[in-house]
Amino acid sequence: MTAGPPIADLHYDDAPNVGSVPGPESRRLLERQREIDSSAVAYPEDIPVAFEEGKGATVRDADGNTYIDMFAGIGVLNVGHANPYVLEAVHEQADKLVHTVDFPSEARLDLIEKLNEIAPAGLRDNNRVVFGGPTGSDAVEASIKLAKYNTGGDGLIAFRGSYHGATSGAMSITSNKGFKDDYTPLLPETVHAPYPFPFRQDKEPDAAVEHALEEVKEIVEDPYGGLANPAGIFVEPIQGEGGVVTPPEGFLSGLRDIADDNDLPLMFDEIQSGMGRTGEWWACDWEGVTPDIMTSAKALGGTGFPLSATMYREELDTWGSGDHAGTYRGHVVAMRAGTRTIEYVQEHDLLAHARDLGDHIRARLRAIGESNPRLGEVRGKGLFIGAEFVDGEGAPDGDAVDAIQQYCFEHGVLVWTAGRHGNVLRLLPPLVLTRDLADTALDVIADAVEHATADTQSA
Repeated sequence: MTAGPPIADLHYDDAPNVGSVPGPESRRLLERQREIDSSAVAYPEDIPVAFEEGKGATVRDADGNTYIDMFAGIGVLNVGHANPYVLEAVHEQADKLVHTVDFPSEARLDLIEKLNEIAPAGLRDNNRVVFGGPTGSDAVEASIKLAKYNTGGDGLIAFRGSYHGATSGAMSITSNKGFKDDYTPLLPETVHAPYPFPFRQDKEPDAAVEHALEEVKEIVEDPYGGLANPAGIFVEPIQGEGGVVTPPEGFLSGLRDIADDNDLPLMFDEIQSGMGRTGEWWACDWEGVTPDIMTSAKALGGTGFPLSATMYREELDTWGSGDHAGTYRGHVVAMRAGTRTIEYVQEHDLLAHARDLGDHIRARLRAIGESNPRLGEVRGKGLFIGAEFVDGEGAPDGDAVDAIQQYCFEHGVLVWTAGRHGNVLRLLPPLVLTRDLADTALDVIADAVEHATADTQSA
C-alpha cells in the first residue's frame, strides 16, 4: 500500500500569501494570551502570529495569511502539518483507545519494532526502548538515570553550547548559564567540555576536534581532572540551540574511543537532529558512530503529539520494574503516529530528499555569502541548516538575524534563530518541503539578508 500522497500534494497552493501582519485576529488572540497565559510564553515575542491550520510545509494564521514553514515547530513536524497518512491512523486509534500507561498494545510494540528497524547500526537488534513524555527532557532524565544506575557514578560530562531541556537534570547538562542560573543548585559534578566549533574557535577542523577530545580525555583520565566519579558523556551529534554546530569528522568517534577506554556510556541527544532531520535517520549515522544510550522526541510523535523515548544497549537494561516511570509512556495515539511517520519517510525516500534539498539550500545560502561577507558560515546536514551572521568586525550579529526573521515573517516565510548570541538563522523545514517551495522561501530569505545587513551596516 502506498503510504499516503506524494509530497507535492500536501501543501496550500497559495503559499506565501500575506497582507499586513499580524492581522487583526492574530492581534486579538495575542492580546488575549498576554492577559491570561503564563509570562513564560516566548515564541510569539519573535513571531507575533496566531496559527489556525497547516498543510505540509505551509501554514495559515487566524487571518487567513499563508506562510511557508521553515521551522516546523522547531523540528517536530518532519512529515509536515496534517499529513493525511499519519492522521488516518491517529483518527482510527483515537476512536478506540488513547492511553494505556505501559500495558502492551499493538501500537506500542509496532513502534518499538519500527525504531529497531531504523536504529543506528550498533543498536539494531541490540536495544531496549523506554518511553516517556511529553518532552525530550523526559528522555534526557531517563538517560541520566540509566547511566548512573549502570555505572554507580554521579558525574556527567557535557559540552559548551549544548541544550538538553528544562527539567533539573537536563538543565544541569545544558550549558546556557542564563537559562539556568535562577534554579541552581542543579546536579553536582557536571563538567562542560569544549565542543569543536572551528568558525568561532579560529581553528582548523582537525585542530578543533583534537582540542575538544583532549579536554574530555583529561577530564576523565587526568588524576587532577576534577571529575571524581563520572557516570557518562552526553552530547548532541549536531548542536541545535547552540547554532546548528556540526562537528568535524572524528569528534564523535573520538568520544566513542574515550568512553570505551574508560567504561563509560556514551549518550547522544538526537531529539532535534533525529528522525530523518539530517538526511539520515540519526545524525550520528553520518559518522557511523553508535551511542550506548540515545534520546528521541520532537518528530517521534508524528504530527506534533507529545512522546519521547530512550533507546539503549540491551546489556544496560538492568533496572527493575518501576525504576523509571511516566504517565504518558502509554500515549498510543502518538505511537501510531510515530510508526506512520517512519513509514511515510521510507515510502517517499525522504532521507535522500532531505540530503538533496539540504545541499541545494546550503548552496544557495553560500552563494549569498559569496557577495555578502556578513553571512559568515553556512553549515548543517540534510534539512538541519544554520547560517551564521557577523558584523563588519566579525563579531556575532544577532540584530541582523532578528531583522531577517522579521522581514521573512512580513513576506510569508517563517524562520527561526539559534546560537549563543542569537546570530544564527536556523532552518528546520518539514522533510516534505518541495524544491519549488524552498526556492520561493530562499528568494525571500535572500531579500531579507540584503535588507537586514544593509540596515545594520548603516546603523
